[in-house]
Amino acid sequence: MNVLVTGANGQLGQALRAASNSFANHRFVFTDVVSSCDDGVNYLDITLVDAIRTIAKSEKIDVIVNCAAYTNVEKADTDIETAQLINSDAVHNIATVAKERDITLIHISTDFVYNGSKAAPYVETDEKNPVNVYATTKYSGEKQIFASGCKYILFRTAWLFSKYGNNFMKTMIRLTEERNTLNVVYDQVGTPTYAPELANIILKVIDENKLDRIGEYNFTCEGSVSWYDFAIMINYLSDHHCDIRPCSSEEYGSNVKRPSFSVLDKSKVKKTFGITIPHWFVSLETCMKQL
Repeated sequence: MNVLVTGANGQLGQALRAASNSFANHRFVFTDVVSSCDDGVNYLDITLVDAIRTIAKSEKIDVIVNCAAYTNVEKADTDIETAQLINSDAVHNIATVAKERDITLIHISTDFVYNGSKAAPYVETDEKNPVNVYATTKYSGEKQIFASGCKYILFRTAWLFSKYGNNFMKTMIRLTEERNTLNVVYDQVGTPTYAPELANIILKVIDENKLDRIGEYNFTCEGSVSWYDFAIMINYLSDHHCDIRPCSSEEYGSNVKRPSFSVLDKSKVKKTFGITIPHWFVSLETCMKQL
């Protein structure tokens, strides 16, 4: 199959680029708004629908994997127009082309579409009620896909970490080495997700031609943890000796509301695609050994 990947310079995009080497029977076209010939990343502006039409036609694309997203939760609250452009308007463009050319769209969304008030892991059919601008634009992107009538597989994920790009794990490794003490919030609970694990399930779906399993799927690692406890484990595995102290979201002082509980139920994705998912701590150990 010919697979177009957008957002190829992001965390998940880089994980897909690395993993795609094991899937030589498919042809991948990696794109981003910053191109790099050395890394095989082509330029594509997904805010321009005709640019997507052109590459989809010229490369005879069968599948689009949309990894592109505006993910800066804090900045999105003031940069609303850009967040909406990338997380919703551009998704509309991609879904439009997917519908026109009978392409299957694999799209990545977020646990933040849920408001965090539930006392049990969220299932795909639970009510969506985003609590900040970032989440609202991501949910708007989901609705653009549903309205388009294109064939889609939508993965909602959370708390991505990897050796690529910027993420909480890498920030904590740096800060626990630089500082003697560090405050981390304890009242936000979710599940860290190893980007290569999500990349592997996406490639598995393509390689095993399970593109007919249209629908919404939750995908994170197994288990749950607070940001505070996640930081404790990163500090431990780094063999750093920073004194990490729990603080509330209110004490931390962010102006952006986040879900207090966004653990996702993964029963549907495991049953539908016949997969097992590792615990977040096992994946964290794997990742940090690479670093």
